[in-house]
Amino acid sequence: MSIGNSPEDDRPSEDSAPRADDGPSIGRALQQARIAAGLTVDEVSQSTRVRGPIVHAIEADDFSRCGGDVYARGHIRTLARAVGLDPAPLLEQYGAEHGEPAAPTPATPLFEAERIRSEPRRPNWTAAMVAAIVAVIAFVGYTVVSGGDDDGGKQQAAEGATPATSKPATKPSPGKKPVDPKPDPSDSAIAAAPQDKVTVKLNASDGRSWISAKDHNGRTMFDGVLERGQSKTFQDSTKIDLVLGDAGAIQLYVNGKQIADEFQPGQVERLTYTKGDPEVG
Repeated sequence: MSIGNSPEDDRPSEDSAPRADDGPSIGRALQQARIAAGLTVDEVSQSTRVRGPIVHAIEADDFSRCGGDVYARGHIRTLARAVGLDPAPLLEQYGAEHGEPAAPTPATPLFEAERIRSEPRRPNWTAAMVAAIVAVIAFVGYTVVSGGDDDGGKQQAAEGATPATSKPATKPSPGKKPVDPKPDPSDSAIAAAPQDKVTVKLNASDGRSWISAKDHNGRTMFDGVLERGQSKTFQDSTKIDLVLGDAGAIQLYVNGKQIADEFQPGQVERLTYTKGDPEVG
């Protein structure tokens, strides 16, 4: 059900044209698969989060309402999976009819996703090395502070002092519990996310991407572009809904855990996360 749209918005654009060849068009193939699956447009809209008017328009081969070529491909892929079709032939057909995606340019419109990478994501070894160095420095500092007296005793014995002048090593009392070691300062701050809330962190490590975040009431928490190197953290008591314009450019952390994804550059993803172990809603 579409909220805030006039009846004219629910009708497909008149610019769409039927296919001239013998095979079914993209929209017709999606419509036939949806009907064969026993699904209504509203049911497909709810499961894919693609608005009903856009579903109607795509089934009529009108892609002008998708908001751009990248979003049109993302909608085709999402709808095809929802009705049990292989999206690859439909995307190939779309490319033959509308042209292949243009190469990335230095500046793009606000709501168009860029193709930043052409090769698979690799582990962020730089961040891992920095974390390891910080951990080593913290361990050395802790050792120097806590073991200063013992070092002094060893130095005095080396200079010829009698062993009786050095401090004996203290042993923990039988009734006392050992003090828990301090947490490694290299741990990410998001690892301490509260268990009674859902916490999502987005890091644009591989490029810039348009993102949208909403809380469990549907209120917008953020809607805009995350530039390369920037990060955003969102928190809600129940759930957080995300839309990633270029999911391949984003590193995602949910409730203190990094989400291992296979998102491709330029891929549009709609995700929902709740409390506990991160699972896509």
